[in-house]
Amino acid sequence: MAVTKILARSARLDRIIQYVLNGGKTDGHILTAHQNCDPGRECRQMLDTKREVGKMGGRQCYHIIQSFKPGEVSPELALEIAKEFAAEYLANYEVVIATHIDKGHIHSHLVFNSVNAQTGEKYHVTTQEYYQQIRAVSDRLCREHGLSVLMAGQPSQAVSYAEWVRQSKGQPTFRTMLEADLHTAIDGANDLGHFYLLMEHKGYEIYHGNRLGFRLRGQGRFMYPGRRNGLFTEEGIRAAIEGNLTAIEAGLRPANLRRPAYRPYKKHPKYTGFMALYVHYLYVLGKAGQRQYPPKVTPRLRQEVTRAERYRAQLAFLRENEISTPEEMSAFEARTEETLADLTKQRTILNVRKKRRKKLYDALADAEALAPAARLYGEGLSGMEEEFVRYMDALDVLEGCPIPRDRLTAEKADVYRQLAEVNRQIRAERKKLALCREIRENLPRMEQDIQNIEMKDEVIRDDDRRR
Repeated sequence: MAVTKILARSARLDRIIQYVLNGGKTDGHILTAHQNCDPGRECRQMLDTKREVGKMGGRQCYHIIQSFKPGEVSPELALEIAKEFAAEYLANYEVVIATHIDKGHIHSHLVFNSVNAQTGEKYHVTTQEYYQQIRAVSDRLCREHGLSVLMAGQPSQAVSYAEWVRQSKGQPTFRTMLEADLHTAIDGANDLGHFYLLMEHKGYEIYHGNRLGFRLRGQGRFMYPGRRNGLFTEEGIRAAIEGNLTAIEAGLRPANLRRPAYRPYKKHPKYTGFMALYVHYLYVLGKAGQRQYPPKVTPRLRQEVTRAERYRAQLAFLRENEISTPEEMSAFEARTEETLADLTKQRTILNVRKKRRKKLYDALADAEALAPAARLYGEGLSGMEEEFVRYMDALDVLEGCPIPRDRLTAEKADVYRQLAEVNRQIRAERKKLALCREIRENLPRMEQDIQNIEMKDEVIRDDDRRR
């Protein structure tokens, strides 16, 4: 099984090539190969190719790494697969190939010039192309040589080597344990605040930011499972708690449902101000995208055409909030900033409440999270002394509290629920302010683009009349 990843490099070519061709990693340069370049002259030939087409800047090369499952492949076979991959996918590029055997797993490096030696075009890869071409070619070559491949449903994102090795051996990782705990908490939660309480009682700290983060107490960094699985975003968790977890996992519905609020039909008024400018601009961009003459559109205009969807979203924002003039925009920003300030005050109050009860809330979490360890210690299992002491300390704190435990638990869940809701509203208000700033920045450029396009249209019409 080969796990592949591609890295864009802007550093010096000679240093990257020197690292890949290291004799200590390649059995004295035996496990190396070259395509469309000569040994010892790789860097010079790649730079000559760039110089001939005038593309010396930017990305200097790309670096593909093929990592194989420990014990599944020999160094010679790994090098042969890398050479076949280069011959098929990188036929017109100058490539340096090396298989490294200095670690616990065999892995191959392919460093290739960012400029195509035949066409002079720079290489570019998208996420879709990575999965459809690079990974597809690598998987097919693995199958042809009798190796296993990643099957559908297995993690396809890049993971650390340590995590990959543990997964290949069937051992649990922090990520898999976190996802299992998330599923358990989602199944047992009544609402979002209750979910946060359950996760904290399992021993996790929670980060409420642009992404939802979790880490076990004592871990150095937060993990953000929502990056890989939409189910574990705040919206996905809220939807799953509402009873849709089975449908989401089966792929019958997305984790994030966009349900626009019902709006009765309203005849659109005549657009003025900002909205009129946006409507005109979108019309001009669509017209420029469909035109066949002149045959070449300027790069800047091509970029604007590709961003048309963003401008449509901004127009919808203006229409929804009925903003047509700079005065209305300023008034809307002032209202949004006032709302944001009120929400920030609410969050501060909730955080103060949470901080005042921190000792009790931590004791609640420890009492529930450490109960299994205390039970094992009571049964005579050694190595649980520290957990047992923390468990007893938590019970002492809760017994000294005049508030009943069930009421304290409900209060904590309510605070977490309110914090989650206030954070969601703050993010929404900040997005509105960001849209306002973006619209203000776009207006002068849009007016200039419209003027330039209309001037070109006038020139074309004059040419047509002369013909």
